Amino acid sequence: MMQTVYLPGDCSQEQFREVARQCLAQELCPDRVLFVEGKTGSLFEMTNSVEAPRITVPRLYQELLSKILCHTAEDRFALLYRLLWRIAHGERQVLERFSDPDVRQAMLYARAVQRDAYRMRAFVRFSEKEIDDRTLFVAWFEPQFRVLSLSAPFFIDRFTNMDWLIATPHGTMAWRDGELSFGPPGPRPREDGDPVLDELWTTYYRVTFNPARLRVKAMVAQMPKRHWPTLPETAQMPDLVRMAKPLAEAMAARPPDTPPKFADSLARRPQPSRPEPGEPLEILRSQAEACTLCPLHGPATQTVFGEGPANAEIMFVGEQPGDQEDLAGRPFVGPAGQVFNRALAEVGIDRSSVYVTNAVKHFKFEPRGKRRLHSKPAAAEVHACRFWLDRELALIQPKLIVALGATAALGVMGRAVAVTKERGRILEIGSLRVLVTVHPSYLLRLPDPERAKLEYEAFVQDLRLVSSWCQKAA
Repeated sequence: MMQTVYLPGDCSQEQFREVARQCLAQELCPDRVLFVEGKTGSLFEMTNSVEAPRITVPRLYQELLSKILCHTAEDRFALLYRLLWRIAHGERQVLERFSDPDVRQAMLYARAVQRDAYRMRAFVRFSEKEIDDRTLFVAWFEPQFRVLSLSAPFFIDRFTNMDWLIATPHGTMAWRDGELSFGPPGPRPREDGDPVLDELWTTYYRVTFNPARLRVKAMVAQMPKRHWPTLPETAQMPDLVRMAKPLAEAMAARPPDTPPKFADSLARRPQPSRPEPGEPLEILRSQAEACTLCPLHGPATQTVFGEGPANAEIMFVGEQPGDQEDLAGRPFVGPAGQVFNRALAEVGIDRSSVYVTNAVKHFKFEPRGKRRLHSKPAAAEVHACRFWLDRELALIQPKLIVALGATAALGVMGRAVAVTKERGRILEIGSLRVLVTVHPSYLLRLPDPERAKLEYEAFVQDLRLVSSWCQKAA
């Protein structure tokens, strides 16, 4: 006897699970169940309803379920139930057999939905509107499937601080006052979009367009024509495609750009060699020039080792070299180094009498055109570079170590340290005495001049504590 099961077109995971468990409880094999979409009323009409058991399914089935329910294929419910039936009756590894017809079909549906959700995240264009004396950003999108629920986390994460509404032929999704809600389908808007935002999109698209990499078929495949009416940049496509060939030829004929200023230094980077006999600290410096303990050695110009007398009583440890340090091969010679030198002079510490180094010996950066922007070292990179820092400590044997910032403290102590909590006092870490304070670059990043002045005075006060401690120790 055939059992008819009714499910709404926008069936949720909870609704499908309820129906599927009830079918399994009555031992209804897949060829005895007919899933019908779109009928209003109860989700299922079954006789002899029994208590539905809970079933543990593989994680992959859960992932497929969330995507396939968004598809519009008529056989999606039957396909999901057929796979669930097989899992519940001993074929728990069925989803790992990609040659299986059911699994292959499920993967195709899931990929199509995932691709549609990606396009929604990429192609939605908001327009600013005033509704009920409030600003609301609205957008129309025409997905192939019901992907609103899949795309909701992305839009909430990206646009948390604004109220927005996305209308589609399958339903409406709105975020207002920090709450998400879903509604009925919305009509395609007749009015034009926001001219300011549209101009921003077209300018961005025109500037980033690379004529040398134009592939018209691939472009149309990734941006189906049904989305073009809501994408302001598509109006630029005919002109860009027509001008692609002469633009590419002009690019090829253009003389090469001037290489960045660090290119020559990078070309002169010393090659690994056997160090000559000499002072232990100089041998260590020579060995560090060929360091490959972490990936940072690749893009950096050179190793920036510590400098100062081998018998220094105070060792200052920073985070990592910056752009100017990477070019010069010396620590603390850039803007932060100038602040550092001024503060040392104010408290009467001669820089030539102290040893200055960094927790990480290579410059980590992100390229921005011809500029190189500082990027914070990862904990793994700091731990890798402790190989060199530990050897510097063993050779210098300072009476006091000053850790400039959290990364420096991590390199010295081997654990995360809250600078604001630990600064301004001498910590005893095994045989080491450590004072933690801020890094001079922190003072340069403060936008408020008054606060920057106060923070600089606090930094100087920390250095006075260093000077006072060393005088007492002597």
